[in-house]
Amino acid sequence: MSEPVVDIRSLHVRFGEVEAVAGIDVQAYAGQATALLGRNGAGKSTTMRVLAGLIPPTAGTVVVDGLDMRKDTLAIKRISGYCPDVGGLIPRATPWEHLQLSARLRRLEDWEDRARDLLERFELGDVAHRITGGFSHGMGRRLSVVLASLHQPKLLLLDEPFDGVDPIGVDATMDVVADARARGACILISTHLRELAIQACTDVLVLRGGSRVASVESAEMAGEEGARAYRALLD
Repeated sequence: MSEPVVDIRSLHVRFGEVEAVAGIDVQAYAGQATALLGRNGAGKSTTMRVLAGLIPPTAGTVVVDGLDMRKDTLAIKRISGYCPDVGGLIPRATPWEHLQLSARLRRLEDWEDRARDLLERFELGDVAHRITGGFSHGMGRRLSVVLASLHQPKLLLLDEPFDGVDPIGVDATMDVVADARARGACILISTHLRELAIQACTDVLVLRGGSRVASVESAEMAGEEGARAYRALLD
């Protein structure tokens, strides 16, 4: 197997006396989608924020595409697209203004057609020029996925992208993931929704209490037998 795009070894993240992530390993590869699956408080979002360069690891190593997160944070951000679990939108800006800002910051050219296509796929075309302050939670989630995927990043990080999202938004997100895999990107998706994790991803890492308790192919988590196995891992 080729070298992983994401290579996390013995990651620890502490906030004061609280250890949010307790020594996990994560390896994720080009052309694959990997799920971080677990209940709230499992350490999923904290791990994603470390990969997004938003919080530093307390201990351990985080390497993305051969770059050390501690030394090359900005370079990693350039090749990544991140959908945060909450927030991230400017309430008084429209979706189109968000896209314009992202394109300018990343110095993208000829981005408008792709932006329009993504907005239509996520059924946000009709609200492209409405400020996001009035958006529902699900609409905000959909726009966050659009923004994360606009520049076709080498590493796509989707933190709880299905939370509060209707079936159309779920399908559109699945399409974005499939497109990213087809062009050889590495995708990580954090979620507490087992069925959507196995539908979207090739591999599943199950987290509990900040630790990794299993690493399996997504098919092993499918059906009633998979549901029982998953519950057993969390108990």
